[in-house]
Amino acid sequence: MPTREQKVAAFRALHADGCFVMPNVWDPGSAHLFGGLGFQALATTSAGYAFSRGMRDGAGDLTLEQNLAHAADIAAATDLPVSADMENGYADSPAGVAETVHRVAEAGLAGLAIEDVRPDREAPAYPFDEAVARIEAAVGAANEADIVLTARADGMLARAYDFDSALRRLKAFEAVGAEVLYAPGQPGLVKIKALCAAIEKPVNHVIGLGASGCSLAELTAAGVRRISTGGSLARLVFGALLQSGREMQDGGFDRLEAEPHWPEILKTMGGGRPG
Repeated sequence: MPTREQKVAAFRALHADGCFVMPNVWDPGSAHLFGGLGFQALATTSAGYAFSRGMRDGAGDLTLEQNLAHAADIAAATDLPVSADMENGYADSPAGVAETVHRVAEAGLAGLAIEDVRPDREAPAYPFDEAVARIEAAVGAANEADIVLTARADGMLARAYDFDSALRRLKAFEAVGAEVLYAPGQPGLVKIKALCAAIEKPVNHVIGLGASGCSLAELTAAGVRRISTGGSLARLVFGALLQSGREMQDGGFDRLEAEPHWPEILKTMGGGRPG
């Protein structure tokens, strides 16, 4: 099993050039599966984890302790570097966010993402100066702990600000030292290209929240360095369960008969096991 330091180095190297896909997993089994398929890095998903516990995402239902334990469990299950989705850092103050960064590193993660929104429908986005101060504190902690920090501008998803405001925030996050920049919810390649052209650091794009139908080649050409899946894979799984359940209620079992059997699944999972 690689050390955390080795995982951090491998994760950082993936961002040096080209574009890679980073699936967001929600338990050790899904981590084993995607590791076995040959992916080079993984991330957690607050949405997928919340779904698995019957909770809402981004509503403050999950605690820091729960998310830390969950992320640590996944990081320990794979040889691959794992980046943790830590929502708003579970703190409003810069000092609180910095403490969360240290704790994520101590939990064995190679990276983490911090958002600039909070579970507050009336005022979801932190004011600009406050948002930048939070990321600046997170950068300081990330440098001390040696962990790859992704700074997220999530206000477009929360309908708190527009593209120009998101880009302004990302450029400010870049200026204070964030390693990776991320503004989920881009509507298409034109905006994605504009965002990547305006930022020198690696840009993450999430599949499933806009720009539907874009291929890996198109996103690479647009300047994207990393592609994540957010909660989309978990939604895919829970969607299949929902459809199967409805089919069973109607007296049918065709979907269950058509799914891959355990030998194929376990063979793939075995490729992602540590050691």
